Amino acid sequence: MSANLLALGAIALWASLAALGVALSHVPPFLLTGLALLVGSVIALPLSRFDLRQWRVPLSTLAMGIYGLFGFHFLLFVALRHAPPVQANLVNYLWPLGIVVMAPLFLPGVSLTARHVLAALLGFAGAALAILGGRGGSSDAVWAWGYIPALGSAFIWASYSLLTKRVRTFPTAAIGSFALVSGLLSLLCHAWLEPATALSARDWGLIVVMGLGPLGGAFFLWDAALKRGDARQIGVLSFLTPLLSTLTLLWVRGETPSVSVALAAVMIIGAAMMATRGR
Repeated sequence: MSANLLALGAIALWASLAALGVALSHVPPFLLTGLALLVGSVIALPLSRFDLRQWRVPLSTLAMGIYGLFGFHFLLFVALRHAPPVQANLVNYLWPLGIVVMAPLFLPGVSLTARHVLAALLGFAGAALAILGGRGGSSDAVWAWGYIPALGSAFIWASYSLLTKRVRTFPTAAIGSFALVSGLLSLLCHAWLEPATALSARDWGLIVVMGLGPLGGAFFLWDAALKRGDARQIGVLSFLTPLLSTLTLLWVRGETPSVSVALAAVMIIGAAMMATRGR
C-alpha cells in the first residue's frame, strides 16, 4: 500500500475524533485519553504476531514516542481549557504546516520548494476556514495564554513525525509501547488532576472505538506512511483532517455544510494535489 493511502487512512480515523469527543464530552479528558491509548496499544499484538520483542526499542526511541503521543495530548488539553476551543484547535492544526516547512531542518537531503510552501499555506487557510466557518466559531482576535500550549502541541506532533524518520528504524508494532506508556501517564494525570468518574457501558464501547480508531489505529497507519513516503506531501495531505472532522460533526448533528466549508474543501484538495504532484 502506498504511503499516501496509509496517511489518508490515518487522517480518516482522526476525522472521527471530534465526533467521538462530543459523545464522550462528560468523560474527563485525561481519563478518556489514557483508556483509549491503552486500548490502542493492543493493536500491536496481532500486528507483531504476538511477538513482544517487536515492542522493544532503544530508550531514546521510547522517549521520542512518549514525547509525541503523551506530550501532544497533554498540551492540547491544557490549551483547550485555557483558550477558546475553536481558535485553540486552529492553532493546533499548524502541525501539518510544521511538517512541511520543518522537513529540511530534520531530514537530510530534503529541500523545501516554493510549491510545497504555497501548498502548505493554502492548506492551512482551508483548514482555518473549515474550522471557523464550519463550527460556528468567531474569528475575533481574542488573546489567551492557552494558545501557547496549543502551538507547543502542534510543534510536538510535527517534530515527532519527522523524528521518526531520523531514529534507527523500528517496527511499526513498537507504536504499541509508545501508546501503552503514554496511556499510563495520562491515567496518572487523571488521578492527579481530575475527579473520579463512573463510566457506563456505552462510554466503554465508544472508548474502545476511539482506541481502535483515532487514538490507536491511526498512529500505526501514520507511522507506516512516514516510513514509506515524503513527509512534505504527507504533511499537506494532513490538512484534510480538520475538513473531514468538520464534515463528520455536521453529519452527526444533521446539519448542512456551509459555503465556507465547501470553499475550504476546494482549497484543501487543491493544496493536496499541488503538493503530491511530483517531488
